Amino acid sequence: MITERRTWRPAQAVFDAAHRGAVVALIAVVLIATPFAGMAGGSPPDASEATADTGEVLRLGVRVREVLPHDSGAFTQGLLWSEGRLYESTGEYGKSSVRRVDPKTGTIEKQASLPADLFGEGLALVGDRLVQLTWRRGLALVYDLESLEEVDRYSYQGEGWGLCNDGYRLYMSNGTATLSLRDRDSFEELARLQVTLEGRPVGALNELECAEGWIYANVYQTDIIVRIDPHNGEVRAVIDAAGLLSPEERAAADVLNGIAYRGDRSSFLLTGKYWPSMFEVDFTPQEFRP
Repeated sequence: MITERRTWRPAQAVFDAAHRGAVVALIAVVLIATPFAGMAGGSPPDASEATADTGEVLRLGVRVREVLPHDSGAFTQGLLWSEGRLYESTGEYGKSSVRRVDPKTGTIEKQASLPADLFGEGLALVGDRLVQLTWRRGLALVYDLESLEEVDRYSYQGEGWGLCNDGYRLYMSNGTATLSLRDRDSFEELARLQVTLEGRPVGALNELECAEGWIYANVYQTDIIVRIDPHNGEVRAVIDAAGLLSPEERAAADVLNGIAYRGDRSSFLLTGKYWPSMFEVDFTPQEFRP
């Protein structure tokens, strides 16, 4: 019998309970110790600008613009916005899918289901195709953007978690502190990027979003999103996204997971696994909350 990931994945070597605690403690220490550097919301057009500043790590929170409906039965793995359309990858064996969703109503407009032995993961757009990772099978599924029909497959080694496209290459996470840089056409691994915060590795990197020169990543099993400089892997901002759900909603939901950038509004869409809502937010300065 195949056991669903949500009941045992945190016990994996890449992210056991001790590691999770260390990551959260590390982020808390940096948030307390680092003064606010004065950047309000949004992202710079080129992350290289960040490498020339004081090197301080920004403390950011989220300001909600709008609350949108979300399928509470969706085990969200990847979220993507393109030309007014929302695309989502969902996971779990026998339930995984890639879908196009009406963001205003949460209605599924079109959906392709994965075979029962594949566990859907991160999602990225490359030209007119969607690329969807799978968790432990080493397969990336390629779909026609309009029809959502599978048109190709790539193979890779190891686990697949998150995926994003910066317009030049793909970045792929596997639940560790290392991102894999891949060719957008062949999916061949080109290089690896170690993600660090104040010189220390930040593991459990999950869902990814490439936006305006940065890489954004969920830290799995937390409400933290980190903003990463793709040139050197340094975390340049730590975003506290806690408190989006009410206590009652939180009790029925799973972890934060799902980041999509809306370039037309310079905002972000955030949701999570089994969340009843999706939130359009800005990342803004916020004092540390213990």
